[in-house]
Amino acid sequence: MSGTVAMHSVFVYGSLVADDVVRLLLNRVPPTSPAILPDFHRFSIRGRVYPAILPAPADKVSGKVLFGITDDELYILDEFEDIEYERENVNVFLTDSSEKLETKAYIWANKDDPDLYGTWDFEEWKQVHMEGFLKMTTEFAQEMKFPESSET
Repeated sequence: MSGTVAMHSVFVYGSLVADDVVRLLLNRVPPTSPAILPDFHRFSIRGRVYPAILPAPADKVSGKVLFGITDDELYILDEFEDIEYERENVNVFLTDSSEKLETKAYIWANKDDPDLYGTWDFEEWKQVHMEGFLKMTTEFAQEMKFPESSET
């Protein structure tokens, strides 16, 4: 055991808004709060079922914040989001309280990506792609290599 108990919060805006996806990755659903990320846009990506966010003045992305994420869980999310995303600190507004919060978010790394277009829609993803995405996530979770061994 690493023994670190640093807790993180992460703003999610795509497949990780679905509790089922989070549960497969973390074996639990952490506490969440709906939130808005100002001055960003959520793009669709050609050939992908998941979205990308990039800075965009006067736009906003709705999603939610996952609270109480451990170092190990952050490692899992980093691996899941892969190198196409960069984890950065952002300021979001919690919808329930209008409270401003600094949190982490995964930003699309290629700011000039020609495959970004339009606006990604969560409800459409849920109806069309979620089932297949959950299969893929299950496979990812089974193959996940942890820095430390765990009993589960």
